[in-house]
Amino acid sequence: MAKGKFRQGISSLVQNWKTTQKSYPFLWAEALGLFALGAVVAGAPVWFLLNPITSILIGLPVGLLAATYWFSRRAMSAAYSSIEGQPGAAAAVVQSIRGNKWPMTPAVAVNKNQDMISRVVGRPGVILISEGPASRVGSLLANERKKTARWVPDIPIYEIQVGVEADQVKLQKLQKTLAKLPRNLRGGEVTEVRRRLDALGNAANSLPIPKGPMPTSARSVRRPR
Repeated sequence: MAKGKFRQGISSLVQNWKTTQKSYPFLWAEALGLFALGAVVAGAPVWFLLNPITSILIGLPVGLLAATYWFSRRAMSAAYSSIEGQPGAAAAVVQSIRGNKWPMTPAVAVNKNQDMISRVVGRPGVILISEGPASRVGSLLANERKKTARWVPDIPIYEIQVGVEADQVKLQKLQKTLAKLPRNLRGGEVTEVRRRLDALGNAANSLPIPKGPMPTSARSVRRPR
């Protein structure tokens, strides 16, 4: 069993490396440079103050940690880039967050240009997340906000526009933006709001959610779940 998990971990690491290197061709040089830098910075003082053996025992793990950290950041960035711009990318990112903290109803509203609104119900209240140019999603958000407010008039409603324009939230920063929202509801209230909004339904069948690797955390890059 342990041997199988080890092989699975190596296979996952190799696959992540190949996928990331497509976006960053010089990833090997970056990782090697960080490894060398970390090893030298941590090991050099020990070399002079104690002895070479201790220096190597300290420098190598520090160098490996530095290289692994950099690789994990690059891997997450590559994963985001691979789905950025696809319809449903923001919904896919939210659904990939561990712990089910942000229950998502994708594609509650979709227009002919495949701009979409997804609805999240969490401790802050109701969060409407749009995907598409600001000039097109404004009316979608306004209509969905009015419809939602009729069902939950006393619940805070937030709007997040995901995109690449100046006033929009980039896909890579969506999870952090959600985490910064205030906590207005208790657990039981979240469940009740979700139950009431479930009656609104969604248009999920009209627009697919992107498949493939999702950026969840640096830990998922370092080892398989």
